[in-house]
Amino acid sequence: MSLQDRLDALKAQLASRNSPEAQATMRRATEALLASGMAQRAIRTGDRAPAFMLPDVNGAMVRSDELLSRGPLVVSFYRGVWCPYCNLELQALQETLEEIRARGAELVVLSPQSAANSRRSTRIAGLEFPMLIDKANAVAAAFGLRFKLPDDLIALYKGFGNDLALANGDDSWTLPMPARFVIDPVGVVRYAEVNPDYSVRPEPRDLLPVLDDINWHCAGNPDGPVRRVT
Repeated sequence: MSLQDRLDALKAQLASRNSPEAQATMRRATEALLASGMAQRAIRTGDRAPAFMLPDVNGAMVRSDELLSRGPLVVSFYRGVWCPYCNLELQALQETLEEIRARGAELVVLSPQSAANSRRSTRIAGLEFPMLIDKANAVAAAFGLRFKLPDDLIALYKGFGNDLALANGDDSWTLPMPARFVIDPVGVVRYAEVNPDYSVRPEPRDLLPVLDDINWHCAGNPDGPVRRVT
């Protein structure tokens, strides 16, 4: 089953549990974010990726330039352990990790949640790649992804028991739009997928042809045609 199939099944399941009023609140927030045009202003293919240095779940600092010195880098933005859609995406990324690494690439996930919650996410999903702590969504903002939740959605989340001020150790009530990027070894974005609708996520396997193309060019074919992998 594809990631999107799993997400669609989850959406139908949650819709049967939530009241019409709760569904309307979440739908309005998503529609407003879509209408804002933020996604179109975020970092896109061909842009230079913002550099970052962030702690992992154990406090060790991870630098993007060091990761890029080894090869391409896949960066995914994760809202938090409280988000079931995000957790399904984590599982799908983990399932694709071997194929990503077989292409000489590294994968990291950035999240605004606390180190304790990030360790929980890592444990639940059985992650074998780093989750980095993006306090107050500072790096997400550099990528053009950070947004503030509207007041009615904040109230709804609190009613669900999802107090992001506690979960993130930050009272800004901001989140990153779900997004995934592939950055080549010189720091240029070669793939960018940003969607304000958190229930829609690209398939992790969509990354693989992009990584193959990067390796093709890095192998001494800078002016050759882009290789398409079927």
